[in-house]
Amino acid sequence: MTDKQVTDTPVAGAVAEHHHLSMHDITPDHPAGAGVIKPGYDDRLTNEDLAPLRKQTWGSYNFFAFWMSDVHSVGGYVTAGSLFALGLAAWQVLVALLVGITIVYFLCNLVARPSQATGTPYPVASRISFGVLGANIPAIIRGLIAVAWYGIQTYLASVALVLLAIKLWPGLAPYAETAQHGFAGLSLLGWIGFMIMWVAQAVVFWRGMEAIRKFIDFCGPAVYVVMFALAIYLVAAAGWENIDFNLAEGGLTLTGWAVIPVLLSAIALVVSYFSGPMLNYGDFARYGKSFGAVKKGNFLGLPVNFLVFSLLVVVTAAATRPVFGELIIDPVHTVARLDNVYAVILGALTFMIATVGINIVANFVSPAFDFSNVNPQKISWRMGGMIAAIGSVLITPWNLYNSPQTIHYTLDILGAFIGPLYGVLIADYYLVKRRRVNVDALYTLSPNGTYHYRKGYNPVAVVATAVAALAGVLVVFFASTEAATYTWFIGAGLGFVLYMVGSKLFSVQANYPTAEQMGTAA
Repeated sequence: MTDKQVTDTPVAGAVAEHHHLSMHDITPDHPAGAGVIKPGYDDRLTNEDLAPLRKQTWGSYNFFAFWMSDVHSVGGYVTAGSLFALGLAAWQVLVALLVGITIVYFLCNLVARPSQATGTPYPVASRISFGVLGANIPAIIRGLIAVAWYGIQTYLASVALVLLAIKLWPGLAPYAETAQHGFAGLSLLGWIGFMIMWVAQAVVFWRGMEAIRKFIDFCGPAVYVVMFALAIYLVAAAGWENIDFNLAEGGLTLTGWAVIPVLLSAIALVVSYFSGPMLNYGDFARYGKSFGAVKKGNFLGLPVNFLVFSLLVVVTAAATRPVFGELIIDPVHTVARLDNVYAVILGALTFMIATVGINIVANFVSPAFDFSNVNPQKISWRMGGMIAAIGSVLITPWNLYNSPQTIHYTLDILGAFIGPLYGVLIADYYLVKRRRVNVDALYTLSPNGTYHYRKGYNPVAVVATAVAALAGVLVVFFASTEAATYTWFIGAGLGFVLYMVGSKLFSVQANYPTAEQMGTAA
């Protein structure tokens, strides 16, 4: 059998060769999309969820909606609002948010291309640089990070549900006390809220990528409607002339050269916030009809959407001070302070839905593919997702979230790997392989396979990632908080450089593929 090589038309070879197969899209039998499994694909590397897609159907609006779901969350709102605490003026916060999100936009375009061109998810695209077995290293790391964040985001959504329940039925308040009615660090009402959110997310996920697409298509716009309504209500209540956009603590903002390092830290915070979903963005980009559709959706969903979102955050946060007498940057708490019960219900439900949206796209889909990649025949896409969901309960995320030091060391150490993994993938695909991918070779364990390297592992990629990640971990443990803000950039830059140098020096020893093996550019 002749290996298929990627041409300028994504998955063109797979579609043409299997044209006699029905061109059905995502179905209950193919929750992640129907992949093309060819004769010769090794069972240990393949299932229909991981195989190249037979049909790519997402347009620019779907990617726009994806980013709306990712941005319009309680975490996104609080992250944007927290920049005021750094001593920045409102316009400086907007500059930081815009510059940061523009960087994210370009980085996402870079990481999207290999998956969109090949129709494969992130862990399979990682086989290009790490080897057919070595790709399990980035897959497991990304999967573990997603499990931790999945639990935390589910917990945060359940907090909004508990607050809503107490607002409607004050008699439930004692059951929200962990000391009186608690187990494993969470109150009875907290457990009920957590499990309701846990099951709700699992139901959406279980129905497959098409259900997820429809859900996120609804989530982003729905949150906008409520956010605009909240901003208009608060501005009307405060009176525009009473709103002061100087939101820094104590009313003191930085001036002169002192602004520059803080502004750079704020930009780095924005990029770091999106670093997880950005790394495995290929899990979604693989569904794009064209790379142009992905880029257009990214542009609308990142710089454009984020600018509108940021303006809403600034106006809403600024209006809370004259209305409530204090600055509130958490939208759930802002909604809970409203006098109108119906407004509280609508607001709380909307932000819960928003958190579910980001949780599914950022932390459920990723480990579904990642864990499936480890053992494709025994772990399906659905099974991978449910492993993550169960793991998210076992780590008791409320205890994790309520201990900032634990969060810092656990997630920042794992996060130190995200930058290097990104740097290695980009360096390999664009500069070493020059966008040439032999798709069929991603699914073979033959010692002569294009991506077999050394026993299925590319030692250059593994060492570059390990060294760059170690540097990131040292920064987390021993450097200042300001330096730790740049962990992603340090890891990505170091991983990129080390991989380029290693590829120049050790390509023969690592058994790199030849130009003939890789074929034409994608």
